[in-house]
Amino acid sequence: MGTFAVTDPSTGETVAEYPAATPEEIEAALATTHRTYQGWSHRTTVRERAAHARRLSELFIERQDELAKIINREMGKPIPQGIGEIQFASKISAAFADNAERWLADEQLEVADGLRTFFRYQGIGVILGVMPWNYPYYQVVRFAVPNLILGNTVILRHAAQCPESALALERLFLDAGFPNGAYVNVFSTHQQIADMIADDRVQGVSLTGSERAGAIVAEQAGRALKKCVLELGGSDVFLVLDTADIDSAVEHAVAGRMDNTGQSCIGSKRIVVIDRYYDEFAAKFTAAIGAQSYENGDYGPLSSDSATKTLTAQVGRAVEQGATILVGDNQPQGNVYTPSVISDITPSMDVYSEELFGPVAQLYRVSSDEEAIELANATPYGLGSVVVCDDLERAERVGDQLDVGMVFVNANGLGGPDVPFGGVKKSGYGREMGKVGMLEFANKKLYRFAK
Repeated sequence: MGTFAVTDPSTGETVAEYPAATPEEIEAALATTHRTYQGWSHRTTVRERAAHARRLSELFIERQDELAKIINREMGKPIPQGIGEIQFASKISAAFADNAERWLADEQLEVADGLRTFFRYQGIGVILGVMPWNYPYYQVVRFAVPNLILGNTVILRHAAQCPESALALERLFLDAGFPNGAYVNVFSTHQQIADMIADDRVQGVSLTGSERAGAIVAEQAGRALKKCVLELGGSDVFLVLDTADIDSAVEHAVAGRMDNTGQSCIGSKRIVVIDRYYDEFAAKFTAAIGAQSYENGDYGPLSSDSATKTLTAQVGRAVEQGATILVGDNQPQGNVYTPSVISDITPSMDVYSEELFGPVAQLYRVSSDEEAIELANATPYGLGSVVVCDDLERAERVGDQLDVGMVFVNANGLGGPDVPFGGVKKSGYGREMGKVGMLEFANKKLYRFAK
C-alpha cells in the first residue's frame, strides 16, 4: 500500500492523499521513540505522565467539532456520533489519568519465607500500535494512553483511510505535553509494519483489526519473541430469555446492532429470542430497524466501497442459500446500505459463522436456554454478549456458559472508560482498558529484600 487517502464514503471522492513513509522516516520513528523511552520511563513519575493524559482529555473536548468533521470525511461517521466517540475518548484518557497511581502501585506479595517481596510495574520500551478505521480516536486512546502513563513510548500506524485523524491525534498528544518521541505517527506499509515488529527496539505490538490481520501480526510477533495484544472481530449474541419489558429489549437490540452503522466489533449481530417472546419481539424489532433514517442521521454510509461490496455479497449469498430478508433490500445506493434483518438461517449457510460488518441483524428463534447457549457458542468468535433476563441468577448461569470475553446483562453498551475490554477464540487475546489493560505491556518487576 503506497498511499494513505481520505476518500469520502458518501460521495466516493478522494479528497486528500498522503505518501507512505520512507525507510528513513521509519528509522527516525524507531530511533526517537527508543531514545525518548529511556528518559520518559526512568526519569519521570506516574503522576507526571498522568498529568499529560489529563490535558489530552481536555483537548479532545476543546477540539471535538473539528475532530468529528475529520472522521466524517474519512469513514462516514455522522457528526453527532463522532462527537460521542470523541467525548468517550476524553473520558478514557481522564480515567487512566485519575486511576494510574492506584493501578500502578507496588503489589505486595505474601510469601512463605516472610521476606519483603513486591511487584513494581514499569514500562518495557517502544510499543507498536496498528489501529482500525471504525473508531479512529477511541481505539487509539485506549491503547496509547495507558502505555504512555506506564512509561512506554508509542509508534502508531493508523488505518490507510484515516491519515488526517492520525495526524490530528499526533498533534493532540504533542499539545498535551507529551515529549517529542513519546507518540509518533507513521504512514507505514504492511512490509514496514513487519520490519518494525522484528526490530529489537520494539518490545510489543497491539492490533485492533480483522482476524486475517491479527493472524499475520501474531505470527510476526511470535517469530520476534514479542508480546502482542489482539482485538479482532466479533459476532456477538443478544439473548432475550425472560423479560417483562419487550420494548426495552428491542430498544437495546436496535442500539446494539446500529451503533456506528453496524460497523462495531462488539455490535449485537445475532439476535436470539426465546419462543414465547419471539413473535412480538420480531415484529417490533423489524419495525424499528426499518424506521432507521439516513436523512435524520440515525446511520451513515458504510466506510468504503469495499466494505459495501463485502456486506452485499454476504447477504446475497445468504439469500441464495435460503435465508429470508425481513426488512431491507440488499441494494445499497452508493455506500448507503439500508438497515436490514435476515432470518431462517441454518448452520449450513456461510452467514451462520461469518461476521456481518454493517447494519444487518440476524434473527433466530430458540426454545430453551440450552439451545440459546449452543447457538451463541456456534461461532469462531468470542468477544461480547448481551443477556436480557429478569432473573439475574439465570442470566449469570447462562453467561457462565457463553464462550465470550464479556457478558452484559439487560443492556447493551455497558462498557466504560475504566472497564476492561477483550475477547476469546478468534476475537483475539489480551485486554484493553482498566487496570488489566494497563498492565498488558508492563514489566512486572519483582523485588525481594534479604533484610
